[in-house]
Amino acid sequence: MTKLPLAALALAVAATAGLSAPAHATGAIKCDAGPQSGWKSREALESKLTKDGWQVRKSKVDGGCYEVYGTTPEGDRVEAYFHPVTFEKLYVARRGQVLFRAKGY
Repeated sequence: MTKLPLAALALAVAATAGLSAPAHATGAIKCDAGPQSGWKSREALESKLTKDGWQVRKSKVDGGCYEVYGTTPEGDRVEAYFHPVTFEKLYVARRGQVLFRAKGY
């Protein structure tokens, strides 16, 4: 067996296992927020949410928005999306149940 087919086989196995697949947004919400250089920081959003009574477990960029996993002041464990420039709350869901969706999103 030559090295080329072995390398191709290794790449195919890695792709099948998801090791080389690029990350994709979940598609729940999309933000047209312009270049990231104009965004406020995720740390600033996390700080704001914490002051508002949220417990933030994780945040990341998804679909051009900030996606936050955490617990609301009411005690709901949620996935929420916020606009990265305005921090407007756009979408909040708990285990697939939509709790909030901003108009137009």
